[in-house]
Amino acid sequence: MKPGIHPDYHEINVVMTDGTEFKTNSCYGKAGDTLRLDVDTKSHPAWTGVQRMLDTGGQVAKFNKRFAGIGTRKKG
Repeated sequence: MKPGIHPDYHEINVVMTDGTEFKTNSCYGKAGDTLRLDVDTKSHPAWTGVQRMLDTGGQVAKFNKRFAGIGTRKKG
């Protein structure tokens, strides 16, 4: 390996959505930092088979407002 061009590889803590924790090696942050997951295998629909609608920051409302008039014709 060429010296001086690779990121620092160190141990971090990972916190799953259910609160369980484990340690792994990563280039994320600094040594000892904590990475909190929003989605993991215990909560993602691809693994659980259960779908749920998340409206993060009003994205669904924003979409509906933006495209509300699509498909309707204006007379005139």
